[in-house]
Amino acid sequence: MGICVIPAIIIVVLFLLNIQNLLKAISPVNRKVAPGQVWLIFIPLFNIVWQFILVDRIAESIEAEYAMRGLPMERKPTYNLGLAYCILGLLTWFPLVFLAQLIVGILYWVKTAEFRRNITAMPPYTDQESAIFNNL
Repeated sequence: MGICVIPAIIIVVLFLLNIQNLLKAISPVNRKVAPGQVWLIFIPLFNIVWQFILVDRIAESIEAEYAMRGLPMERKPTYNLGLAYCILGLLTWFPLVFLAQLIVGILYWVKTAEFRRNITAMPPYTDQESAIFNNL
């Protein structure tokens, strides 16, 4: 059993590092959740509810970052994929559902990593945008 648990924990840690780095790339004023709060997913039972909250706040953070920069963005990007991942996670006792969750989880990981790369590659905020931050 330990042979399966250790790689699974490593994968979850890498996944959460991706999410944490995405949130770090988003301006603090646009974050709906602090980057360090992704690790609350390791709290048993609490994580059942927290995963849904986290997915929602990540999507809202991405949307707010793009809006602040005046870039077009769909409403709550990554939310539907993240929600599907969470729901499938609740149903993993069915063997085929585990496979579906794995696929959706990989797609969510790729999508959030893509947003992290895009946001990190964006130019720094202009003086006008910085003034908005200072007035908040």
